[in-house]
Amino acid sequence: MTIQVFGHKSPDTDSTGCPIIWAWYLNEVKGTPAAPKLLGEPNTEAAFVIKRWGFDQPEIIADVEDGAPVVIVDTNNPAELPANINNADIQAIIDHHKLVGGLETKGPIDITIRPLACAATVIFDLMGDDAAKMPDAIKGIMLSCILSDTLEFRSPTTTDHDRQLAEKLAADLGINITEYASEMFAAKSDVSAFSDAELIRMDSKEFAVSDVKFRVSVLETTAPAIVLDRKASLLNSMVDVAKEDGVDHVLLFVVDILAEEATLLVQNDTVKSVAEKSFGATVTGDAVVLPGIMSRKKQIIPNLAV
Repeated sequence: MTIQVFGHKSPDTDSTGCPIIWAWYLNEVKGTPAAPKLLGEPNTEAAFVIKRWGFDQPEIIADVEDGAPVVIVDTNNPAELPANINNADIQAIIDHHKLVGGLETKGPIDITIRPLACAATVIFDLMGDDAAKMPDAIKGIMLSCILSDTLEFRSPTTTDHDRQLAEKLAADLGINITEYASEMFAAKSDVSAFSDAELIRMDSKEFAVSDVKFRVSVLETTAPAIVLDRKASLLNSMVDVAKEDGVDHVLLFVVDILAEEATLLVQNDTVKSVAEKSFGATVTGDAVVLPGIMSRKKQIIPNLAV
């Protein structure tokens, strides 16, 4: 059977690119039939990247069948995976997030979780000497994943290894990192076609703090005004999204990539309290700027308090 390779729901560039890279590796290097899949529409940056490097968008799947062989990349959180994931035949997990727990496997499997900024960097390491066989298109996808997850090395999650690999890939491809990253971020910032609800869910994860359930949404952009101009309608939509998704509150962080800061929209007293207790902020209105906050994984989720 063909192995399905996929990342998390609300796929960003890393969760779109890593399935393509690992499926290539399984097919072309290991001789194992594999196919990349997505668990939703890719965001605008991811869509730009796969088109830029000449790939078709992978098939979007809603669930997996019992016993279907799968490899999970860029997550290990059951909440971000198909509902039937524990009845699939999980063969490997390749990730760079904290271990959440809850996944069940049919036997011993390979699990690799490393403290790097990007799952694509982990995949590069797992390939070993076979990484030299990557064609330019796969190198381009890998470079894109690293630049996206590190925000062109601005994110505090960035490691020397991520940066060195990105610089090597860019040199191989003859690409100027700053110019290419600017193209990617411009694509990510083009959100005019999306509804408020789509923006809120575009890059979001569910997280609970002291039995309070949050949808933690991040919008990374070089043009924050485009999003913040919609603040009033976004605040209203956050209430509807929370109700529809079965969470108590939505936390929406608009990350200004160039200014290296985030603006948190404050819809109620609970979110006001979260901002003050988690980030030491002083909140006086329906939004608060959080200097230096760039990473959900390293700076937002670990600090959340209610």
